[in-house]
Amino acid sequence: MGLLYLRFGQSTLYYVIMAVLAVAFLLPLIWMLCSSLKPEADVLSIPPTFIPTNPEWTNYAQVFDRIPIFLFNSVKLAALNVVGILIVASLAGYAFGRLEFAGRDAAFMVLLATSIIPGIAYLIPQYIVFRQMGWVDTHYPLWVPRVLTPVFGTFLMRQSFMTIPKELEDAAKIDGASTFTTFWRIMLPQTKPALAAIGVFTFLESWNDLFGPLIFLNSEDLQTLPVALAQFQSEYFTQVSQMMAGATVAVVPVIIVFLFAQRYFIQGITMTGLKG
Repeated sequence: MGLLYLRFGQSTLYYVIMAVLAVAFLLPLIWMLCSSLKPEADVLSIPPTFIPTNPEWTNYAQVFDRIPIFLFNSVKLAALNVVGILIVASLAGYAFGRLEFAGRDAAFMVLLATSIIPGIAYLIPQYIVFRQMGWVDTHYPLWVPRVLTPVFGTFLMRQSFMTIPKELEDAAKIDGASTFTTFWRIMLPQTKPALAAIGVFTFLESWNDLFGPLIFLNSEDLQTLPVALAQFQSEYFTQVSQMMAGATVAVVPVIIVFLFAQRYFIQGITMTGLKG
């Protein structure tokens, strides 16, 4: 009986700690949502108020008047990046994980070594190359380089493919399946968790990218949502309530994507996504 009480007390303490941490992590989001519904004067009032007394829904109306094109551009780039990286990373991961060819391991090590080079180191050469190609002030620099160099995605897919029993591949070969058919119909469906993890990470990277659009884009109708949020802050004044409304709008797609991919995402990170 004493042991039962001890275990009950430990589990209760665990859930209490988790609840406190959950509330602590949610507080910034709640504050952002509440601030988005306040008049500008109430956001900057001292002492600060947490719950808005008179919700100011016009903040969202003003935000949606300014950001539709930015929102569309962000969705477009996120879709291009996610789909492109999933295709390239899955093909490259399968080649490095399951196919036998000369120099495979050396090529994979070189690929991994490129990830230690900071992006800022090749920013100027990259900008010069894109300018000569006529890509500056287009969306190409914001998705083509990512799609063609998915180092993390290739690594994760390789590890996922290597966990699949070789008997599945051998059985497909006995049945006369080609290499691509084996990859597409037998092997790739086994890696859904890794695909989900890569998709979530890629979506977040593209959705939150502020530096790339600032460097490569000049036209306002090509800019993305992070740039639109930055425009609420000027040199002398910041529209805090509208910025919080815009940030709330920007967070909603991220939450939706994670909720839909949560189960596969966690399995992909822990490498336990192999079907039984």
